[in-house]
Amino acid sequence: MAGTHGFSVSRYTPDRGIWSKLTARDSVVRRLDWPLLFSALALSFVGSLLVWSATRNRTQLNQGDPYYFFFRHALNTGIGLVLMIGTIWLGHRTLRGAVPVLYGLSVVLVLLVLTPLGATINGAHAWIVLGGGFSLQPSEFVKITIILGMAMLLAARVDAGDQLHPDHRIVVKALGLAVLPMAIVMLMPDLGSVMVMAVIVLGVLLASGASNRWVFGLLGAGAVGAVMVWQLGVLDEYQINRFAAFANPELDPAGVGYNTNQARIAIGSGGLTGTGLFKGSQTTGQFVPEQQTDFVFTVAGEELGFLGAGLILLLLGVVLWRACRIARETTELYGTIVAAGIIAWFAFQSFENIGMTLGIMPVAGLPLPFVSYGGSSMFAVWVAIGLLQSIRVQRPLSA
Repeated sequence: MAGTHGFSVSRYTPDRGIWSKLTARDSVVRRLDWPLLFSALALSFVGSLLVWSATRNRTQLNQGDPYYFFFRHALNTGIGLVLMIGTIWLGHRTLRGAVPVLYGLSVVLVLLVLTPLGATINGAHAWIVLGGGFSLQPSEFVKITIILGMAMLLAARVDAGDQLHPDHRIVVKALGLAVLPMAIVMLMPDLGSVMVMAVIVLGVLLASGASNRWVFGLLGAGAVGAVMVWQLGVLDEYQINRFAAFANPELDPAGVGYNTNQARIAIGSGGLTGTGLFKGSQTTGQFVPEQQTDFVFTVAGEELGFLGAGLILLLLGVVLWRACRIARETTELYGTIVAAGIIAWFAFQSFENIGMTLGIMPVAGLPLPFVSYGGSSMFAVWVAIGLLQSIRVQRPLSA
């Protein structure tokens, strides 16, 4: 591993040397992972159509403008692309040096949610209302800072050539860095985001080369923690009801089980090719709640059918495949860990979102990456794409 991850980098200053080499001998544009970029763009484009279909008739949401959510989704995607470009320009190594500032800012933002500035939207007290119809969900950006912070700690001595693997003391520090914002998010409570963060932590540890005892220990601690959370009544009643409805969808079909039942009806009615865009009876009839956000996949299932829904899965698969390739090809452990954390994030969140619409996972209030409507989520996933592209672009050039 010392040979594989021995590429020395500066932790606090941008590596401008690689950029001068790229200018002289190669092109940043040519070194981008275009299949990754095109797949993410395709997902966002399909998402804009699905969001449009889900909201064009919902006058109580779209303020009388059928294009309201379509244009806002497109705007969110455009801002996300700008953030991606900015992330590539700064570089993941420069951001490595800025981790203390980014981490402190993310902790402050999630703490603000617990103050009177916080707001409850769709049953989750996880937002800061900015005014003008805009709001911020800080937990989305905590995912990024956890990845960058843990990667910085776990890879520091390995990339410097001092160690082959992170020792136990470093692992404890990395876990402490992740636990603090996770605990704050749990107090909201935003169980879905905490679940994603927990999977990110596991993915990061696996990629870092830390002892497998930590992974198994965390899995055991997670199981014990889940039981304690349930027994101590940390969860809100609506979250407990969601798990009850998952265990028995017929428990309250007109209440807590309504979302899941309507979602399955919508997806099941699509058949192979779907009813056609804007022609789904479940979508047009507004039978599925939160269809532009958490349940956007039901629009694809009903109106685009198995083939259209399968295309979304295929595009998500390409994103994960290219991310895995970037993680495998980088020569620094820091880049590998960052990419692995993003892979764990995208994979679990996609599985949970689609799984809850099919009834095989509990409803957890998680958006489908790139597809669901939501500015905070869109900005965060495009920053993640920027990090992946930066890792690929700044691979050391051969002499």
